[in-house]
Amino acid sequence: MAIQQTLQNVLTNPTYLTAWGVVVAASLAVLVWDLRRNNSELKSLMQFVWGFTVLYSGPIGLVGYWWSGRTQIDHDSFWRKGFRSVSHCYSGCGTGEVLGISIAVGLLAFKTTGTVALTFALAYLFGYALTVGPLMQEGVGLREALQDAFYSETASITVMEIVAISTDIWLAGEAGMGDVLFWTGLVCSLSIGLIAAYPVNLLLIHAGVKEGMMNPAKMGTETGA
Repeated sequence: MAIQQTLQNVLTNPTYLTAWGVVVAASLAVLVWDLRRNNSELKSLMQFVWGFTVLYSGPIGLVGYWWSGRTQIDHDSFWRKGFRSVSHCYSGCGTGEVLGISIAVGLLAFKTTGTVALTFALAYLFGYALTVGPLMQEGVGLREALQDAFYSETASITVMEIVAISTDIWLAGEAGMGDVLFWTGLVCSLSIGLIAAYPVNLLLIHAGVKEGMMNPAKMGTETGA
C-alpha cells in the first residue's frame, strides 16, 4: 500500500505532471523533426507506430526509436528487432486501451468487470488490425491475415494488456474521468505494459512465431509481421 500511495502522490503532483508534459512534447517534437528531415522514407505504418509509442511513453518511446527505428542505426540486432516488434503491437493495443477505458468509464459507467472486458476487446481489435490491415494491402486474403495476426500477436497483446490493465486498476481503479489520476495512471500503466511485453516479443521472434519488424534501412518496400 505504501508503494501504491507513493505512486499515486507522484502521479497527481502538479510539478511532475508539468515536467512530464514538457518532456513528452519535446520527445514528440524531436521525433517529428527526425522523421521529416532524416527518415521520411520509413513507411507510414512505422511512422504511425513511433508516433503513438512516443505519445504514450514519451522519452522511453523516443529512446527506443533512436536505438532501433531509424535508418541510421549502425547495425540491426535481435534486441532492436524485438523493440520494433513490441512498439508495433503497443501502438495498436495502447489506442484500444485508451478508447476502451474512456468509453467504459466515461460513457457507459461500467464497473471494473465491464471496463476490463471492453478494454481487452478493443486492445485485441486494434492490435490485430495493425497486423491485418498491412497484410491485406500486400494482397493477403482476410482469412489468412486474421490467422497470421492471431498466431503472431495474441501472446504479446495478452501479456501487455494483463499487465497494463491490472496496473491501471491498482493505481486508479476508483478514479473517474474528471480525476487527474485517471489519466496519469493510464499513461503509467501503458508504459509498464510496453516493458512487460518486450521480452515476450523477443521470445516470439526467437521461436519463429514472429518475424519481427524489418531493419528500418530496408523498410522502403515492405515490413515484417
